[in-house]
Amino acid sequence: MAAERPSGPAGPDRGPVRHHDPGAPLACFTARVLVVCPRCGGRALVAPRPGVPAPRYCTDLLFQPRRLVCGGCGATAGWEARADGSSRVGAVPGGTEDPFFRMPLWLQTRCVGRILWAYDEEHVEALSAFVGARLRERGGWRSTRAMCDRLPAWMKSAQNRAEILAGLERLRALAQRSSPADRSPASHERNDRPRPYRILY
Repeated sequence: MAAERPSGPAGPDRGPVRHHDPGAPLACFTARVLVVCPRCGGRALVAPRPGVPAPRYCTDLLFQPRRLVCGGCGATAGWEARADGSSRVGAVPGGTEDPFFRMPLWLQTRCVGRILWAYDEEHVEALSAFVGARLRERGGWRSTRAMCDRLPAWMKSAQNRAEILAGLERLRALAQRSSPADRSPASHERNDRPRPYRILY
């Protein structure tokens, strides 16, 4: 997601001026998902199983076999898409739990009376580019799954911009931490469930 920054010395302080949304769905940000380890409560990583071919489309990420690995305690787990007849049922992204193992996301913080969350650092950067922009442009796409288009109204509101950007900074810092003591209190929240639809591949 591209964002243009203003020229001049005041540019970095003001943030990006323009954001062009290419229409990427939330699935594009599920390649790496930072989660709370089910064993020790520290930071674990959910990623495609080693040796899996690179996806042709970002929605393919929702069907790839996954591994959960904790660098702190060594916990591991596996996930595969469930079969439904001749089809496979992919993971459903959205909400404060990871789409594959249903573990709480590591990157969560309270913000504007709600929970601000992201899957990993790339997701944080994409949200920051959108929230910080004064001018937001859409391309010619009409996807109902575009992440930016589906963000809640409180994240699109200009009056919340400063507080949300501060929350995203907290998520950036949290992404660099990994011990159970670093876990955000917001990661205990489990009331932001994904939308109830299935993806058949």
